[in-house]
Amino acid sequence: MTVNPIDDDADARETAEALEKLESIRESIDNVDAALIHLLAERFKFTQKVGRLKAAHGLPPADLAREARQIKHLRALAEESHLDPEFAEKFLNFIVAEVIHHHERIAADTGAITIVAVETLDD
Repeated sequence: MTVNPIDDDADARETAEALEKLESIRESIDNVDAALIHLLAERFKFTQKVGRLKAAHGLPPADLAREARQIKHLRALAEESHLDPEFAEKFLNFIVAEVIHHHERIAADTGAITIVAVETLDD
């Protein structure tokens, strides 16, 4: 069996081009990852303010009604953006759980007494 050097050169060029494209795509992914980290940091700055305000006024760390509204809204945004809404909801739930943990810690650190809101459900 003979090896055609022209075919080998074409394969090597295609592989090199594919690797260049791969590197370019990965750079874009890295840029998006960096943007996500900066956005999350900004989001948590605001949620820390919310946590301090809640603690100062004895409000509970979690707001289930708001969380439900946010999940509904973000699922719709995910669908519009062609992102799996289940993934978007899981991601938001992860973030909200961390925010609530921060709010609980802020309340504990400040010695805040939490007012428990009682919601009634109408049939």
